[in-house]
Amino acid sequence: MNKDMISALNELEKDKGISKDIVIAAMETALLSGFKKNYGKAGKIKIDIDRETGDYKIFTEKTVVEEVEDPVSEISLEDAKEINKKFEIGDLYKKELKPKKDFGRIAAQTSRQVILQKIREAERDNIYNEYHGRESEVITGIVQRISKNNIFVNLGKIEGILTENEQIPNETFSQGDRIKAVILDVKNTTKGANITLSRVHPDLIKRLFELEVPEIYEGVIEIFNISREAGSRTKIAVFSNDENVDPVGSCVGNRGSRVKAIVDEINGEKIDIVVYDKDPAVFISNSLNPANTVKVDVSEKEKSAVVVVPDFQLSLAIGKEGQNARLAAKLTGWKIDIKSESQYEGKIDKE
Repeated sequence: MNKDMISALNELEKDKGISKDIVIAAMETALLSGFKKNYGKAGKIKIDIDRETGDYKIFTEKTVVEEVEDPVSEISLEDAKEINKKFEIGDLYKKELKPKKDFGRIAAQTSRQVILQKIREAERDNIYNEYHGRESEVITGIVQRISKNNIFVNLGKIEGILTENEQIPNETFSQGDRIKAVILDVKNTTKGANITLSRVHPDLIKRLFELEVPEIYEGVIEIFNISREAGSRTKIAVFSNDENVDPVGSCVGNRGSRVKAIVDEINGEKIDIVVYDKDPAVFISNSLNPANTVKVDVSEKEKSAVVVVPDFQLSLAIGKEGQNARLAAKLTGWKIDIKSESQYEGKIDKE
């Protein structure tokens, strides 16, 4: 090692943000390991690298004691004082070792390995830091490969994975296809950042609406909640902070252009856009769209509601396999019991 090595480390610190002191400390540890491996044990060994010149020195350290029990790690006070009269019991005696000539080659090789390792680690950390904290953000990539039903997506600097559970049912992709997904999870592993993507998470719908509807991005319209059964249907509740702006109309867009762009992106999944209302009865009624309601009885204590709909709309309100009612309950956070008018009236008559 020499001044050129130190200059290279200074450049590395400047360009890649890798601390010179951390690299040198790693070099010292690596050189120590290399010395012990090649020259056997010689007691307590320490290697010091000069931070300015790059020169290194190897020392053996011994503790000054009254009576030596371990000659490898201890030196008697009598012997120590012959070297320097200032030595006292408990002091550390350091003796410089002169390694064989070939250790210079080992040192240079080890240093290069350490630097390359630290560069790789820094690059991994930089990529992790770039994506960490971006969970729930929409990202666009290119399908790189498909293996065991998992889709690997090229995000530029790194590959993300879209597992089978995070894919929209019955949706297919091929290598080279462009794909949008939300970042579900970012982990830092020994092999670098591990990024899990999702196409089924409700946040994908939220972010797509933010991208397509300027009023949402600007905060004029807000999304209250989203309930989703990916690949089939989504309900999204919105409200406007400006009485002159129609929240549903803004989300739908001119001739349905905005919502169509989102539906196309999620493989034709149906989207119901409803208006959020502070009044639970009104909100619950809205959430059952496209069905109309006749009456909504709410129980604040139990957070449950009985919803009455026209007889001919009972199946519409409940939905296929109960989906409409289920999504409405998730959207509102209320337990919803749907009855037709005749069912409701019959119950009252019995009471």
